[in-house]
Amino acid sequence: MSVDPEENGQPAEPEAKGVVSAPTAEGPKRSSRRFPSVTQDTARPEGGGRAAPGDAPAPARQWPMLLVLGTVGLGLLLTAFDLFRVGTLLIGLALLAGAVLRWVLPSVGMLAVRSRFTDMVTYAVFGVAISLLAMMAQPNPWIEIPFLDDTLHFTISS
Repeated sequence: MSVDPEENGQPAEPEAKGVVSAPTAEGPKRSSRRFPSVTQDTARPEGGGRAAPGDAPAPARQWPMLLVLGTVGLGLLLTAFDLFRVGTLLIGLALLAGAVLRWVLPSVGMLAVRSRFTDMVTYAVFGVAISLLAMMAQPNPWIEIPFLDDTLHFTISS
Protein backbone atom coordinates (compact mmCIF):
# COMPACT_ATOMS: atom_id res chain seq x y z
CA MET A 1 0.00 0.00 0.00
CA SER A 2 1.47 3.33 -1.04
CA VAL A 3 1.08 6.49 0.96
CA ASP A 4 0.09 9.68 -0.81
CA PRO A 5 2.32 12.57 0.42
CA GLU A 6 -0.61 14.97 0.47
CA GLU A 7 -2.49 12.74 2.93
CA ASN A 8 0.34 13.17 5.47
CA GLY A 9 0.15 16.94 5.16
CA GLN A 10 3.18 17.11 2.88
CA PRO A 11 2.72 18.84 -0.46
CA ALA A 12 3.52 16.81 -3.54
CA GLU A 13 6.75 17.74 -5.31
CA PRO A 14 6.07 19.96 -8.30
CA GLU A 15 7.62 18.65 -11.50
CA ALA A 16 10.05 21.04 -13.14
CA LYS A 17 9.46 22.11 -16.70
CA GLY A 18 11.10 19.70 -19.14
CA VAL A 19 11.59 16.97 -16.54
CA VAL A 20 10.54 13.53 -17.68
CA SER A 21 9.92 10.51 -15.51
CA ALA A 22 11.87 7.41 -16.49
CA PRO A 23 11.72 3.91 -14.98
CA THR A 24 14.71 2.74 -12.92
CA ALA A 25 15.80 -0.48 -11.26
CA GLU A 26 15.12 0.96 -7.79
CA GLY A 27 11.63 2.17 -8.48
CA PRO A 28 9.07 2.90 -11.13
CA LYS A 29 10.04 6.51 -11.90
CA ARG A 30 12.80 9.07 -11.59
CA SER A 31 13.24 12.53 -13.05
CA SER A 32 15.52 13.10 -16.01
CA ARG A 33 16.53 16.31 -17.76
CA ARG A 34 18.60 14.57 -20.43
CA PHE A 35 15.73 13.20 -22.50
CA PRO A 36 12.82 15.58 -22.81
CA SER A 37 9.58 14.03 -23.97
CA VAL A 38 9.00 16.43 -26.85
CA THR A 39 11.09 18.88 -28.78
CA GLN A 40 10.29 22.34 -27.54
CA ASP A 41 11.77 24.34 -30.41
CA THR A 42 13.86 23.89 -33.53
CA ALA A 43 16.09 26.62 -34.85
CA ARG A 44 15.41 27.66 -38.43
CA PRO A 45 18.38 27.60 -40.80
CA GLU A 46 20.18 30.85 -41.43
CA GLY A 47 18.43 32.44 -44.41
CA GLY A 48 15.41 30.17 -43.99
CA GLY A 49 12.91 33.02 -43.97
CA ARG A 50 10.65 33.96 -46.85
CA ALA A 51 12.30 35.15 -50.06
CA ALA A 52 9.41 37.59 -50.62
CA PRO A 53 7.12 39.50 -48.22
CA GLY A 54 4.51 37.58 -46.26
CA ASP A 55 1.62 39.12 -48.21
CA ALA A 56 2.99 37.73 -51.51
CA PRO A 57 1.42 34.51 -52.85
CA ALA A 58 3.03 31.24 -51.72
CA PRO A 59 4.96 30.53 -54.97
CA ALA A 60 6.47 34.03 -54.95
CA ARG A 61 7.72 33.53 -51.39
CA GLN A 62 9.65 30.42 -52.44
CA TRP A 63 10.96 31.52 -55.84
CA PRO A 64 14.60 30.41 -55.27
CA MET A 65 13.53 26.83 -54.52
CA LEU A 66 11.05 26.82 -57.38
CA LEU A 67 13.72 28.09 -59.78
CA VAL A 68 16.13 25.30 -58.84
CA LEU A 69 13.42 22.60 -58.85
CA GLY A 70 11.98 23.83 -62.15
CA THR A 71 15.41 23.73 -63.79
CA VAL A 72 16.07 20.22 -62.42
CA GLY A 73 12.64 19.15 -63.71
CA LEU A 74 13.42 20.53 -67.16
CA GLY A 75 16.75 18.66 -67.09
CA LEU A 76 14.98 15.43 -66.19
CA LEU A 77 12.47 16.00 -68.99
CA LEU A 78 15.25 16.55 -71.53
CA THR A 79 16.99 13.41 -70.28
CA ALA A 80 13.77 11.44 -70.72
CA PHE A 81 13.52 12.69 -74.31
CA ASP A 82 16.94 11.23 -75.16
CA LEU A 83 19.00 14.38 -74.60
CA PHE A 84 21.02 12.81 -71.82
CA ARG A 85 24.08 15.06 -71.87
CA VAL A 86 22.13 18.33 -72.09
CA GLY A 87 19.60 17.24 -69.46
CA THR A 88 22.15 16.12 -66.89
CA LEU A 89 24.29 19.20 -67.53
CA LEU A 90 21.20 21.34 -66.85
CA ILE A 91 20.64 19.47 -63.56
CA GLY A 92 24.24 20.16 -62.50
CA LEU A 93 23.92 23.82 -63.46
CA ALA A 94 20.68 24.08 -61.47
CA LEU A 95 22.50 22.89 -58.35
CA LEU A 96 25.31 25.36 -58.99
CA ALA A 97 22.67 28.10 -59.34
CA GLY A 98 21.25 26.97 -55.99
CA ALA A 99 24.71 27.40 -54.42
CA VAL A 100 25.02 30.90 -55.89
CA LEU A 101 21.50 31.87 -54.74
CA ARG A 102 22.29 30.59 -51.24
CA TRP A 103 25.47 32.70 -51.19
CA VAL A 104 24.02 35.92 -52.64
CA LEU A 105 20.52 36.18 -51.19
CA PRO A 106 19.95 36.86 -47.48
CA SER A 107 16.73 34.84 -47.46
CA VAL A 108 16.07 31.93 -49.81
CA GLY A 109 13.03 30.25 -48.28
CA MET A 110 13.04 26.46 -48.34
CA LEU A 111 16.32 26.36 -50.28
CA ALA A 112 17.94 26.90 -46.87
CA VAL A 113 18.19 23.51 -45.19
CA ARG A 114 21.33 23.74 -43.08
CA SER A 115 23.79 26.53 -42.38
CA ARG A 116 24.68 28.82 -45.29
CA PHE A 117 28.18 27.34 -45.63
CA THR A 118 26.99 23.72 -45.56
CA ASP A 119 24.24 24.41 -48.11
CA MET A 120 26.63 26.20 -50.47
CA VAL A 121 29.26 23.46 -50.28
CA THR A 122 26.68 20.69 -50.73
CA TYR A 123 24.98 22.31 -53.73
CA ALA A 124 28.32 23.22 -55.31
CA VAL A 125 29.94 19.78 -54.88
CA PHE A 126 26.93 17.94 -56.30
CA GLY A 127 26.54 20.50 -59.08
CA VAL A 128 30.17 20.23 -60.17
CA ALA A 129 30.15 16.42 -59.94
CA ILE A 130 26.97 16.06 -62.02
CA SER A 131 28.18 18.62 -64.59
CA LEU A 132 31.58 16.91 -64.96
CA LEU A 133 29.99 13.48 -65.28
CA ALA A 134 27.60 14.82 -67.92
CA MET A 135 30.47 16.26 -69.95
CA MET A 136 32.53 13.05 -69.62
CA ALA A 137 29.70 10.70 -70.66
CA GLN A 138 30.40 8.33 -73.54
CA PRO A 139 30.25 8.32 -76.54
CA ASN A 140 32.15 11.41 -77.69
CA PRO A 141 32.85 13.06 -74.32
CA TRP A 142 33.14 16.85 -74.31
CA ILE A 143 36.05 16.68 -71.87
CA GLU A 144 38.55 13.94 -71.09
CA ILE A 145 40.44 13.60 -67.85
CA PRO A 146 43.55 11.49 -68.53
CA PHE A 147 44.09 10.03 -65.06
CA LEU A 148 40.54 8.63 -65.02
CA ASP A 149 41.25 6.59 -68.16
CA ASP A 150 44.43 5.20 -66.56
CA THR A 151 42.52 4.42 -63.38
CA LEU A 152 39.89 2.49 -65.33
CA HIS A 153 42.52 0.42 -67.16
CA PHE A 154 44.36 -0.25 -63.89
CA THR A 155 41.21 -1.51 -62.13
CA ILE A 156 40.13 -3.73 -65.02
CA SER A 157 43.55 -5.34 -65.63
CA SER A 158 44.20 -6.14 -61.94
